[in-house]
Amino acid sequence: MCSFVIDDTNPEKPTISSPEYPTPDQEFWVDGVGVYGHFTVDSPSDDVVSYAYDFLGGPHGTATVERLGAAVTLPFLPLTSGPKYLTVRAIDRSGRSSGTARYEFNVKSGRAPVARWKLDDPAGSRKAAAESGTPARAGGGATFGGPAPSGTATGTTVALDGSGHGFLTPDVPATDLRRTFAVSAWARPAGTDRTMTVASQDAEGRPGFTLGLRVNDSGPLWSFAIGGARVSGGAPETGEWAHLLGLYDAETGEAHLYVNGHEVGDAVAAAPTEAAGAFQIGRARGATGYRDRWHGDVGDVRVHDRVVVPGEVTEAAWRKPALRGHWSLSNATEGSSPEQSDGSPLRLHDGATIYRASNDSCIPEIDPDCTYVPPPLVGDGHLTLDGVNGYASAEGPVVDTRDSFTIGVVVRLADSEPARPMTVLSQAGENTDVFKVRYDPPTHKWQLVMPERDEAGAPEKVVSQITGADGGEGQGHRLTVVYDDATDTIKLYADGYTNADATTTLPDGLRSTGALQIGRGKVGDGWGEYLHGDVDEVQAYAGALRDKDVLGLGWETNPCVC
Repeated sequence: MCSFVIDDTNPEKPTISSPEYPTPDQEFWVDGVGVYGHFTVDSPSDDVVSYAYDFLGGPHGTATVERLGAAVTLPFLPLTSGPKYLTVRAIDRSGRSSGTARYEFNVKSGRAPVARWKLDDPAGSRKAAAESGTPARAGGGATFGGPAPSGTATGTTVALDGSGHGFLTPDVPATDLRRTFAVSAWARPAGTDRTMTVASQDAEGRPGFTLGLRVNDSGPLWSFAIGGARVSGGAPETGEWAHLLGLYDAETGEAHLYVNGHEVGDAVAAAPTEAAGAFQIGRARGATGYRDRWHGDVGDVRVHDRVVVPGEVTEAAWRKPALRGHWSLSNATEGSSPEQSDGSPLRLHDGATIYRASNDSCIPEIDPDCTYVPPPLVGDGHLTLDGVNGYASAEGPVVDTRDSFTIGVVVRLADSEPARPMTVLSQAGENTDVFKVRYDPPTHKWQLVMPERDEAGAPEKVVSQITGADGGEGQGHRLTVVYDDATDTIKLYADGYTNADATTTLPDGLRSTGALQIGRGKVGDGWGEYLHGDVDEVQAYAGALRDKDVLGLGWETNPCVC
C-alpha cells in the first residue's frame, strides 16, 4: 500500500517554561551562573519532529523529539550573569517551521562558596576561621602565617608538615558529593616525590574525592579523583604555587580538573557514592587511618555547590603581574634614561641617542616652505640606535626569566630593506642569551630566538615568529614577549596579537643573570646584530599579562592589569 500526505500548514508556535529560570514577571533575578536550567519546549501541533533553538550567546542547535508531537527539554548552563533569552521554532515532518517563540530570563551572579577557609589566620592559631561553613580545627603540624602566592588577594597561608598532625578539618561534610560541586585551593608542595592530598572528604574507609598531587610511572601530576574515576594533568614543581580546582558536574556525570585556570587532562565519567564524612585539608581517608598527607603550603580553600564556570576559574587563578620597569625614553641625563618609578635607568652606550619632539614641526601640505620634522614614536621622545655600536642596557635582568614574565617594546626600523638580522632586545643568561627578539629580513618576520641549551655558543632556534615589516615608516610595531610558567608557554605578540606560529612550549625557563639589552644580542663569543632604528616604551613585568592586557602595552601609560 502506498500513501502520501499533503501538508500546507505551519506548526504552531511552541510554548517555553523553566522551573529554574522563570520569566522576569514571575521572578526578576534568578540563580545563577554555574546553575543548570531546564527549558521545556512544546508546540500544540501533533506532527512536530524537532525544535531549532538558540540561547543568547550559545548554545544553539536542533533538538529531535522522542516521538511525533512530543515536547523536548533543553539543558542550559549560564556562563555569565545578566539578561538572557531563548528563541525556538518548531519543525514539522514536512520541514515547515513555526513562528519564533522567545523566552526571556535574568541570571544572577554565581553563588558564593558553601564553605571557604582563607587560611590567613594569625600565626599560632589552632583553628581556621570559616568565611562560610564551619571553622576547621588545626593539627599540631599546621603552622599559620606562611607566604602567599604573589599577585593574588591571598594574604597568608598555612604550612602543613606532612606528619600525622599536619591537617585541618571542620569535622563535618562540606558538600553532597552526589550532586554538582567544585573544590579549589592554592597549593605549594615542599616536594613532588610522593602522592599528597590537598583536600578530600571522608567516606567509609576511603575518601569520597581527593584533590592533590599523585606520583605515577611518568612522574608527578596534579590529580582529582572521585567515584573510582581520576583526571590528571599539569606538572607540580617543588616550591611553586599552583591553583587547583576539581569539579564534578552531576548534569553531565563528568569530572574535570583545572590547574592555574586551565583545564588539564580529559574529562572522565564518574559515579560518586555517598561521602558524608568530614571534609579534610591536607590528608585523605584510608582503610586503617589517614594517608597521603600534604607537605607544603595551602591557601584559600573553597567548596562550591555548583559548576564553577571557566571564566570564574581563570579569574580565581589569575596572579596580577607586577611592574618591574617602564622606560619612556623621552630624555636622558648624563647618558642615562630614567625609569618612570625612580627605578634603575637604562644606560645609553656609544651610538645611542634620544630623539626629542620639535616645537617647530609643521605640515608641508599647509605651509610649503616649512620642513617637516617627524614626531617621536610615543610621547615626547624615543631612543635612536645607529646600527653600528649603539645600544642601551639595564643594570640587571629586570625580571626572573625562570618565572612568568612580560617584556614589551615599541620599535621602528630605519631601513625599508635591512641587509642583515637586527636584535631589538635580548636578555643575557649565565652563558648565553636567554632569549632575543629580532627582525629577520629574508622572511620579513619578527622572531623570538632562544638557545637550545644554556651554553656559550650554543645553537639558536626560532621558537616563534610573526610577519610584519614596517618599511622604515609609520609608528613602528609594539612587540611583546610573554612567558607563562603556569602553562609552560612563551609567546611573541606584534601590535597586541599573537598566533599559533608565535606560541611554543617552554617547560622550564632559563636563569637570567646579565643585563637586559636594547638593540643588540649575543653572536658567537661577542655582541652583534645591532639595531638600526628607533625604540620606545620598554616595559617589563614579573608575571604573564593576559591577551587583553597586552593590547594596552606600548603607550605612555601602563595597561590596566586589574
